[in-house]
Amino acid sequence: MIDLHTHTTASDGRCTPVELVARAAAAGVTVLSVTDHDTIDACAAVAAACVAAGIGFVPGIEITAVQDEVDVHVLGYFIDARSSALQAFLAEQRQRRVDRVRRIIAQLEDLGLHLDADAILRPAIDEPGKSIGRPAIARALVAAGYVTTSNEAFASWLSHGRPGFVARHAAAPDSVVAQIHDAGGIASMAHPGLLQRDEWIAGFASSGLDAIEAYHTNHDEEMTGRYRSMAHRLGLAVSGGSDYHADASHGSAHPGSVSLPGDAFDELRDRATIRATASGASTSS
Repeated sequence: MIDLHTHTTASDGRCTPVELVARAAAAGVTVLSVTDHDTIDACAAVAAACVAAGIGFVPGIEITAVQDEVDVHVLGYFIDARSSALQAFLAEQRQRRVDRVRRIIAQLEDLGLHLDADAILRPAIDEPGKSIGRPAIARALVAAGYVTTSNEAFASWLSHGRPGFVARHAAAPDSVVAQIHDAGGIASMAHPGLLQRDEWIAGFASSGLDAIEAYHTNHDEEMTGRYRSMAHRLGLAVSGGSDYHADASHGSAHPGSVSLPGDAFDELRDRATIRATASGASTSS
């Protein structure tokens, strides 16, 4: 069972790294990647817990890019978490997240929804490696009694076109792909079925995208087949995973509830090896 899309408390997941690995082990996961949003802060702890549990670990990340004011999530795999360039890029991404959350809270205040900005932002300020986003605001809206669920918070206030929405400032997809490559990794477009911009994928492939996430909690069998076919046509690999957050607002029941087939994982790993080898050759020449 191979799950290459999970989250921890380093971003918007509800499990600590140790808790995530324990749940993955209990579910029978054999290969795990943690892909927190715009942070690699949990990678070391998850890697150590995976060693103890006998689970293969793939260092990963989910970076938010923006094209035409639409969020495009790009997964990075087999990255070098020690890359200083990647760390600097992610620090800028996380600061933009803090700024956006602050603006959203101020906008909601103007609309009569009073939230404690300091309490919401404190985790990201106290721990600079932690990534914060709209889910933290959604949970605060639930706690304050303005809505009953995080899904309702997004539907009523925080999604695009709703009164509390504030546009995101982030890097373009091709820039994010380049950052992942520079850190020795390969880049996969996350949950294209949620994005619903299939017409963009060929352009992303031309800009260096390595894979598409065909297997995902929100992809039915038809979608999975469509993205597998698209990947084959464009010369891309496929990735997949549960997108586990341990949060009722996300649909996966447990790590490994969506599993990437072994042959697809082998292709991802082979592409990562080829990229790393080519990068090493060019560096030494």
